[in-house]
Amino acid sequence: MIAGPLKQGDSSDDVKTLQQALTAHGFSPGVVDGQFGQGTVAAVMAFQKSEGLLPDGIAGPRTLCALDLANSDASPSAIPAVTVQVVSQMFPVTPIGNIKANLPSVLSALIQSRISDKPMVLMALATVRAEVECFEPIAEGQSRFNTSPNGHAFDLYDNRKDLGNRGAPDGASFKGRGYVQLTGRLNYQTYGPKLATPVDLVNDPDRASDPVVAAELLALFLADRELAIKKALLAGNMATARQLVNGGSNGLDRFADAYQRGATLIPNLAAD
Repeated sequence: MIAGPLKQGDSSDDVKTLQQALTAHGFSPGVVDGQFGQGTVAAVMAFQKSEGLLPDGIAGPRTLCALDLANSDASPSAIPAVTVQVVSQMFPVTPIGNIKANLPSVLSALIQSRISDKPMVLMALATVRAEVECFEPIAEGQSRFNTSPNGHAFDLYDNRKDLGNRGAPDGASFKGRGYVQLTGRLNYQTYGPKLATPVDLVNDPDRASDPVVAAELLALFLADRELAIKKALLAGNMATARQLVNGGSNGLDRFADAYQRGATLIPNLAAD
């Protein structure tokens, strides 16, 4: 078994074993010489695409496990490095008391959903800052984006078929809540049963603002989009990563700022 990760520039017997495994799976790296060159990078990427993994050309835990070269596909966790002090630097205007109170449940939920590697931890925290910079799982307020000039609260959500809404009062009932600002009947219906302790969010939507439930919803929502998010982040496309969660660019400046701050504060770990 190989501990990994293995990447371009490496030279070892482990690289040779990797090359042999790639060849056996039908993805030839060229000469099997123990040198992780461009041919091996290309073969790794082709294998990763075939397996639905992040095509970064690095043989990390998930790639090695898929090649039967590792016993576990678990990526190294960034959680030990994510302290209140670190997060307070990512949230420069947020009361530190809110971070102390709510960070533990968010980190626990990320571990539970198996997205505790650095990119996804940064994605989660940057999402929280973009959606609820106060770092509390609050409910969405009225704005020109959800309420018409002469309409009732959240009337612009009432008939949003893309959200699964069926008319009033769905807009107000399924407005954004929690750290990810979960919005729409469809999302409440989808994610309630996925919680560790399932909750009927359709009939009790305010539970989405409970700190523990909100943390789990954030983690579950991001986990469902993990590969697409990581592809966007690998390409350096913050706008696409943000859109995968928000559906638009609202809060992009806060999102990108938090992510970039955290990227310099949290040590780099192995890739997938």
